[in-house]
Amino acid sequence: METSNTWTVTPLPHDKHTIGCTWIYKIKFKSDGSIERHKAHLVAKGYTQQEGLDFVETFSPVAKLVTMKVLLALAASHSWHLAQLDVNNAFLNGDLFEEVYMDLPLGYLRQGESSSSQGKLVCKLHKSIYGLKQASQQWYSKFSQALLKFGFLQSKSDYSLFTKGHGSSFIALLVYVDDIILASPSSITIVELKQFLHTQFQLKDLGCLKYFLGLEIAKSKQGIMLSQRHYTLQLLEDTGYLACKPTAIPMDPKLRLAATEGELLTDITQYRRLVGKLLYLTLSRPDITFDVHKLTQFLAQPRLPHLKAVHHLLRYLKNSLGQGLFFSSTSSLQLRAYSDACAPVCLNAFSDADWGSCPDSRRSTTGFCIFIGDSLVSWKAKK
Repeated sequence: METSNTWTVTPLPHDKHTIGCTWIYKIKFKSDGSIERHKAHLVAKGYTQQEGLDFVETFSPVAKLVTMKVLLALAASHSWHLAQLDVNNAFLNGDLFEEVYMDLPLGYLRQGESSSSQGKLVCKLHKSIYGLKQASQQWYSKFSQALLKFGFLQSKSDYSLFTKGHGSSFIALLVYVDDIILASPSSITIVELKQFLHTQFQLKDLGCLKYFLGLEIAKSKQGIMLSQRHYTLQLLEDTGYLACKPTAIPMDPKLRLAATEGELLTDITQYRRLVGKLLYLTLSRPDITFDVHKLTQFLAQPRLPHLKAVHHLLRYLKNSLGQGLFFSSTSSLQLRAYSDACAPVCLNAFSDADWGSCPDSRRSTTGFCIFIGDSLVSWKAKK
């Protein structure tokens, strides 16, 4: 932090206030569950900041996961090279324009704090340290400006997607906070971009894309496989269903769940925690999207039948641990959408819906799924 000029130790002005800070320790895991490294972050207590004094703008876009799936589908179809980068201490690259003072970190210059004759010594921040409300916005602003100066164009549909060139020199960059995906038909173009980014930021080259935001990515000549196998195994282990008897369907088609039928659960946090974990699993599992959507409707007052339905879904996951999305390398690039009640229509999206299926509200449930060629990239089920 001292080498990057994160702060300057100075006496606190009389008309200014400070924000606190704390150390956060985390363990970062690899895709197979083994420990990659131990991490320590100095985090500012941004919840004590005051709008208009310590910060103004806080919004920062992140990559849409649909965009990532589209990028993978295109990469599989065109046999593009895929690479991944990680930015070291990403937020410390963002310049801080507001005047912000922070207490000295624990164990840092405590002896000199009491020896100052000008008052209490504090850190005057020059960089957007982790925990500040504007930290993410300042980092994204600096990173995007560097890419635009290098000749990239920013997508209007997803501001985290940047593209440059065409033909064999085309390259796409997708950023999610400090995780970066590169896709290009030329490995030389990827190397040139890595070299440029190394001159601007401290990066860690993670090689070929294998693990992104908890999603496991495997590339072969046949295409790209996207799954959450390790996440599913961890979920089953945490819930005690790792050795359960598997089932072939996620939910009994004859089951009709209602908000007022059955005994109320004494511990609703267990149900909410399980459904929350299942929601994250729907990123690569369209086969459970409808069922998880149905279970989320009872988070306020979950009952015993709802919990039994969750347990049934866990048994189904045991039967399909590695199931996910496959982006075929032989897929065409025609955009089309399907429902079970219509034929494929080019550049059109169709949905299917039931009629007043909810026994509590008499509302209908609708759903859609969108393909690029044979690759499923977007889907949804909603009441």
